[in-house]
Amino acid sequence: MADNKNLQSVLTETRVFPPQPGFIEKARLNSDRLAALHAAAAADHVGFWADLAKKELGWQTPFTTALDDSQAPNYAWFTDGKLNASANCLDRHLDARGDKIAIRFEGEPGDLKNYTYRELHAEVCRTANALKSFGVGKGDRVVIYMPMVPEAVIAMQACARIGAIHSIVFGGFSSSSLKDRIEGAGAKLLITADGGHRAGHIVELKKAADEALAQGCDTIEKVLVLKRTGHDVGFDATRDVWWHEAVAAQPARCEPEWVESEHPLFLLYTSGSTGKPKGIQHSTGGYLLGATMSCQWVFDLRDDDVFWCTADVGWITGHSYVAYGPLANGATILMYEGAPTVPDAGRFWKICQEHGVTIFYTAPTAIRALMKLGDDWPKQYDLSKLRLLGSVGEPINPEAWMWFHTVIGKEKLPIVDTWWQTETGAIMIAPIPGAVPAKPGSCTKPLPGIAVEVVDEAGEILTSPDAGGYLVVTKPWPSMLRTVWGDNERYIKTYWGQFNNKYYVAGDSTHRDADGYYWILGRVDDVLNVSGHRLGTMEIESALVSHPQVAEAAVVGRPHEVKGESVFAFVICRGDRPIGAAAEKLTKELREHVGREIGALAKPDEIRFADNLPKTRSGKIMRRLLRSIAKGEEITQDISTLENPGIVAQLAGKE
Repeated sequence: MADNKNLQSVLTETRVFPPQPGFIEKARLNSDRLAALHAAAAADHVGFWADLAKKELGWQTPFTTALDDSQAPNYAWFTDGKLNASANCLDRHLDARGDKIAIRFEGEPGDLKNYTYRELHAEVCRTANALKSFGVGKGDRVVIYMPMVPEAVIAMQACARIGAIHSIVFGGFSSSSLKDRIEGAGAKLLITADGGHRAGHIVELKKAADEALAQGCDTIEKVLVLKRTGHDVGFDATRDVWWHEAVAAQPARCEPEWVESEHPLFLLYTSGSTGKPKGIQHSTGGYLLGATMSCQWVFDLRDDDVFWCTADVGWITGHSYVAYGPLANGATILMYEGAPTVPDAGRFWKICQEHGVTIFYTAPTAIRALMKLGDDWPKQYDLSKLRLLGSVGEPINPEAWMWFHTVIGKEKLPIVDTWWQTETGAIMIAPIPGAVPAKPGSCTKPLPGIAVEVVDEAGEILTSPDAGGYLVVTKPWPSMLRTVWGDNERYIKTYWGQFNNKYYVAGDSTHRDADGYYWILGRVDDVLNVSGHRLGTMEIESALVSHPQVAEAAVVGRPHEVKGESVFAFVICRGDRPIGAAAEKLTKELREHVGREIGALAKPDEIRFADNLPKTRSGKIMRRLLRSIAKGEEITQDISTLENPGIVAQLAGKE
């Protein structure tokens, strides 16, 4: 990012929301306890994490080496200790919480299923025994391609129980994406389902799996198939096995395989901007510690909470805050299979009411989409059990934050805006809800034991509050990625090489204000260079969404022969999409509005209105697709993962 020192933060946000006194009284961490944790981490960074690992995790063989940095930046934590992730999530709760609900599930069609910790433990053991009957053991890779159903978590926990390495492929990915990930992992077993329910339709998972296997995937020996939808699917009797037939007859006890702390728990493939997907490799002990502690600190977990993280297990958020972190803490989690607007726009709020959800953790894209549908939907439901809200996945713009705060939180609930990545394994920067005042749009301050800085293009730490630069992590942390599967050179080059292995480079641009709060300005690739000024797209998007007629916006750059780049905005309005003279009028109004909010430099050169933005089924905006559309390029990239592929023509101005 050349000339990164000139990156400007142009969005001014002065609103501050301190924790409510009633929340502070019951919170796990108040400001004094939080300060003590930060002080302990500052005094002895490695010892801080070692003490937590001894206290919070169950070890079969205690470790004596906390951090091995001899092969840095391939750091290793708790290397000579042995443990099992499944035993930490299930076995240790059986005596005290055996009859407590571990998973509450609601399918999109309305079917319900609960698992107590004892029932979940038994089902995980049966599934683990089934995997062993297929010859799967320690170190073997298992690809899981499932809908958002309890069996997805059961499959993950079963792999962990026997020391197999799972690699989840999001159920919205195409057959070619599945094939790439199976072959990248060298998987021995594929676990899938006949299909899943999404937006009133059946997602054809088995069909896509068969297509992937027909293209290669020679390492796959068996395919375990869950009967979820019951519709007819292809079935190869020499290879395919029904879940209910393979699992039901197995014994409900399976001794955990005790693995080294550094044994890989899972691989999770991320799509790079170029080249093949990267298989992010996470360890067992360090990852589990990060997921466990961040759950306690950020979500203030209590024993009577019903924790709903809306993320699919196909993403890291679903790993850390569905399948592992909450269960390691003995919490009750809610899983929902389908879309947020089926059968209507009140589905999320109805689920919160009927299941007594107390913690609701979702993505800004979902918040903005629900905001667009109006305040009347959430007002129809009793949301009084909610006590904490959270956002994850990208920076949340201030107006969406305020809607979440006002309409859903009734101006009383803390909002934890969390910054972290697939690679970091767990939340890194977020407000501790009983101790840190929130600022709309800021993820606030790093968690205890997390050391971050803002640096310029030369790697020098920036201290000026207005200076923007690279967000870097300056000290190793337990839940960090260990390598890129099969390509350690790519790991070092991608995440450490920019500053000679001195810092982990997150790839996000940021600035730190006078109070030490961090404001994520977007991916480094999403910074625009307009007439020599570097602007973060998130800030322009936030300015657009602060207009009362705008529900959502995405800003990209388009080459400009004079300015270098021009600002191109895609805008989704509250209510109907404006056309003709109405669109012209609103375009002018929005350009003037951005000029007032930020400055003339940030005024969009072109605004295109649409009914929706192109999003994957996980709610991620496909910004590379928007950049191609803005440039007028022919669309050649795979759009099979889009929730709404029909929107592409509208965005391109062809309808």
